Amino acid sequence: RFYYPNVQMRQRIVVKRCKKKPVEIEAIQFTGDNYKEVEEFVGQPLYISYEMVAIPTLEGIMRCKAKIYVIKGVRGEFYPCDREIFEETYEEI
Repeated sequence: RFYYPNVQMRQRIVVKRCKKKPVEIEAIQFTGDNYKEVEEFVGQPLYISYEMVAIPTLEGIMRCKAKIYVIKGVRGEFYPCDREIFEETYEEI
């Protein structure tokens, strides 16, 4: 039996079923040679090296290799997303 301080034993944990809210995002796929387009999308100069671009995110600078999508979130933030996850999550409108 585990003891969790600050948690009443009578408290029930309720698991909720949820789904993502439908939101529209903007994204560009980094192909490995479209550095300028990604830089224009992000709106600032980026660190660029062979088949890699570094983008500013809320968590700091993140490196993106070829085939990674750069997504602009609903608040204007940027983050990388693997191609497989992007294709499962988003569809073009």
